[in-house]
Amino acid sequence: MPKKFYVVWNGREPGVYDNWDDCHRQVESFAGAKYKSFPDLESARRAYDDGPEEYLKPAPKAMTPIMTALYGSPVFPSIAVDGACNGKTRDAEYQGVDAETGALIFRKGPFPDGTNNIMEFLAIVHALAYCAQRKLDIPIYSDSRIAIKWVMQKKAATKQLRTERNAVLFDLIERAERWLQSHNYPNRLLKWETQAWGEIPADFGRK
Repeated sequence: MPKKFYVVWNGREPGVYDNWDDCHRQVESFAGAKYKSFPDLESARRAYDDGPEEYLKPAPKAMTPIMTALYGSPVFPSIAVDGACNGKTRDAEYQGVDAETGALIFRKGPFPDGTNNIMEFLAIVHALAYCAQRKLDIPIYSDSRIAIKWVMQKKAATKQLRTERNAVLFDLIERAERWLQSHNYPNRLLKWETQAWGEIPADFGRK
């Protein structure tokens, strides 16, 4: 039995999917994609029938003049990244989206025995490499000050221990650190101001 079911309300072929790969094919680089995971088939089918409004977070409210003065507005075009870690299973994943449209650009995981900070770090480096390959100098947003600091220092200062279960994840960390040490990039790393703008567009919606 699949661990998760995925509802695609707006994608190439809307429907309910029993694995991430099939869901990903429907929403990757699809402008305005709307989708969400559910723990069982019954709740997924119900959500598909109800429509996305009941399950996806509404767009952030308009900022007040004070908030605008303090934080300004997000810069577009840009990439927004986020990481997530299941508190019970410790499975972790990350993704990056077009900050303006929410269209999925990349998604990786789940990885066993991860942490939010590791995922945020890998997501930023993935976005930097993505931009380098395409010669994009657009900003990259993260809502993690820790992850941004790690990227600037070119080192993931995690206290997570390496185990047999997360060896692949630590290989990715080392690969990301080597990339940072061997590349310069023009992209600005910016903090997503959640207080003013709402949840980062790449948020997994599991809070």
